[in-house]
Amino acid sequence: MDTKINKIPVDLHCHSTYSDGAHSVKEVLDFVKANNGKHIALTDHDTVNGLAEARIYAKELELKLIGGVEISVTWDKNVLIHILGLGVDENNQNLVTNLQKLRSFRYLRGEKIAAQLEKAGIPNALEGALKYCQEKEALSRTHFARFLVENGYAKANRVFEKYLAIGRTGYVPQVWAELSDAVSWIKNSGGVAVIAHPARYKLTRTKLLRLISDFKTCGGEGIEVISSSHSESECMDIARIAQECNLLASMGTDFHNINNYPKVNVGLNYPLPAICNPIYPRLGIELPCQITI
Repeated sequence: MDTKINKIPVDLHCHSTYSDGAHSVKEVLDFVKANNGKHIALTDHDTVNGLAEARIYAKELELKLIGGVEISVTWDKNVLIHILGLGVDENNQNLVTNLQKLRSFRYLRGEKIAAQLEKAGIPNALEGALKYCQEKEALSRTHFARFLVENGYAKANRVFEKYLAIGRTGYVPQVWAELSDAVSWIKNSGGVAVIAHPARYKLTRTKLLRLISDFKTCGGEGIEVISSSHSESECMDIARIAQECNLLASMGTDFHNINNYPKVNVGLNYPLPAICNPIYPRLGIELPCQITI
C-alpha cells in the first residue's frame, strides 16, 4: 500500500512554552525544519512575547516566520471563541497592552481552578500546573490538564471532560475579550483576523453563521479550514462555508506537544480544498508546492 501523503510546508497555528505549548520556541522551529516546513506562524495564546526570539531563530533556520497570536474571546455571553491574528506586528503597543490585560486574568483564574480541585481532593494543583508554565501569566487549563494526567487523576484523552470542561470540578468561567476588540487589535497591528478551529466549538450551523456574520461586521476576514481539531468531513463543511461567506481560508496544526495524539507534523498541513480562497497572498506566502512524506 502506498503510504505517501502529499502535504504543503505551511502551518499558520502553533504554540510554544510562551503559552500552553510543551516546547520552547527553538524546539518548535527545530521540529518545523526537521519536517521540511517553510512558512510558520507562532500563535501563542494572548501573547506575542515569543515572536522576537522566534524571528531570530527562524532566520538562522531559513524559515519564513509569520507573526501571530491567538486571542481568547467571549462571544454570545458565554461562548469561548479563539481568534487568530496572522501577520501582526508584535511591536504594536495597542496590541501588546491589551494582550497583557488579558494575560493578567489567567493566573487569577488558575488560583480558582486549583482551589476547586483541592476541594475535590486534588492538592497542590496550582504548584503542579505552574511547573509546565514558562510565565505564570500564561497559566491555562492545558497546564492543569498536564498536571492531572501526569499524576494519575485522568487519562490524556479524558482529562478535560472529567475535570476542566464546563460544569466540571475544575472549570472556572472567565470573561475574555470582546469579539470586536480582538479583531480591532489584530487589524490595527497590520494583521488578518481568522476564526480558529470553528468545528471544535460544536455550534449549530445557524449559530456558526451568526458568529461569522458578527465576525465579518467587526472586520474579520478568515476562517481556519484545515485543523487537527477537524475531521475530513468537517474540513469540507468549513471550506464550503468559507466559500459561501467569502472568507479567506487558513490552516494550521494547532501544535502543542510532540507527543500529542493524534500526532501532527508541525510545519506541514494537507492542502486546502480547491474551492477555497487561500489566505497565503495576504501573508506574503507564494502558493506552496506539495511535498511527500
